[in-house]
Amino acid sequence: MRDLQSSLLIKINHMKKIKLEAFLGSLGGTEGSYPFGPDAYVFKVMGKMFALVSQNDSPARVTLKCNPSDAQALVEQFESIIPGYYMNKKHWITISLEGGVPDGLLMDLVEGSYKLIAGKLKKADKLELEQL
Repeated sequence: MRDLQSSLLIKINHMKKIKLEAFLGSLGGTEGSYPFGPDAYVFKVMGKMFALVSQNDSPARVTLKCNPSDAQALVEQFESIIPGYYMNKKHWITISLEGGVPDGLLMDLVEGSYKLIAGKLKKADKLELEQL
């Protein structure tokens, strides 16, 4: 029974990761790549990273840009959110996809990360992004 539960959790985690990656890729001007090797799927908007999805961790994790005050509050509120793994811990958070964070909040955090990065693009890049 325990093996069945474990197997089911792994499948749910994998489906959640696939759904998240599809959402990340659907945002305007976004492209995904593996600049750090096959373990980290990086999403960039106009060449600037806004998300990193672990590929071989179980449960999978996503690292996102976040306002420092929001990041601190989220880390305090959710066990599955920690300061950014291998990132500036003040400006990035890492979220375990094991289910501790509601899907709606996760998508809001993804959009927030995207907007933080897109908002700091050069004017020419912002104009190009608006055309996409």
